[in-house]
Amino acid sequence: MAEEKDVVIAADDIELEGSAIEDAKQYMTFKSGSEYYGIELKYVNEIMGIQPITAIPEVEDYIRGLINLRGKIVPVIDVRIRFKQEPFEYNDRTCIIIVNVKNTVIGLIVETIDDVVTIKDKDIETPPSLTTTKAKDKYVYGFGKVGDEVKLLLNPEKLIRDEDMSAIDAAYEDL
Repeated sequence: MAEEKDVVIAADDIELEGSAIEDAKQYMTFKSGSEYYGIELKYVNEIMGIQPITAIPEVEDYIRGLINLRGKIVPVIDVRIRFKQEPFEYNDRTCIIIVNVKNTVIGLIVETIDDVVTIKDKDIETPPSLTTTKAKDKYVYGFGKVGDEVKLLLNPEKLIRDEDMSAIDAAYEDL
């Protein structure tokens, strides 16, 4: 288990690029494996270093457990495991992105934060349907072109399934 870090960045403290553009959105980007992902900034509350995590029994392996965020219990998921990538050892670059999804605060454990980028709607392409999974289960909703790079844009509401939220809620009752 990694040491508790004092690094905390509030979403309000993130300097936004340029002025507001009607046909563009801002995304917090991060690295997972060899790919870069983005979450729309409106979901991001803050970014913090890795914290001590209390495991929850009998939940999906990507749900790492619970952290204490200034007195509030917050479930955290390991994004890399959620994406079916090999687990990684947490280090001093590992961060937890605190997001608000469906009126629930959730922590996303990521390898490293990349940047805040603005992506115009015209620079986002819908991913092709390459699998037989239902569209409602997709957590990547688009590919954002940023210069010569492509960022996989996430729908944070799809990162945790409803049945997993029920298991987390049950764990709260046991605390």
